[in-house]
Amino acid sequence: MPVNHDPLLARLAALKTVPMPDLKAQWRDLFVSEPPPYNRTFLENRLAYRLQELAYGGLAVTTIARLENMAEDFEATKGRRKREQYRPIAGTQLVREWKGVEHCVTVRQNGFEYQGRPYQSLSAVARAITGTRWNGHLFFGLKNHRTKA
Repeated sequence: MPVNHDPLLARLAALKTVPMPDLKAQWRDLFVSEPPPYNRTFLENRLAYRLQELAYGGLAVTTIARLENMAEDFEATKGRRKREQYRPIAGTQLVREWKGVEHCVTVRQNGFEYQGRPYQSLSAVARAITGTRWNGHLFFGLKNHRTKA
């Protein structure tokens, strides 16, 4: 069986062993700009993408339009309250073990469901489980208590 020698695959594989000055020279050739001051891994990954893009074509026009719409939607919703911004997608099931018992909460469009009952917030569910006040996102592991959500 004949072996297929793909020059693109060879160039992609070679990126791992090429000295940094040569990577930067390839960047200048492929992007017609100075390389950014990022680490080697970034340059390798971006060069690999660019080589494949030139060989096989870039993103489809429909994909570009979809990404632009997503960016516009993101910009339009940046001002929303944190509670809405970090809300899990409807249908997501959150599972938490508390005192040896596994508790499952389903995210609904307008709230949460736990043991067949509706709740307005994860904090209310956490309180139903523990009997004490908890930040619901923290209780279900959606937020680290040391960092912002």
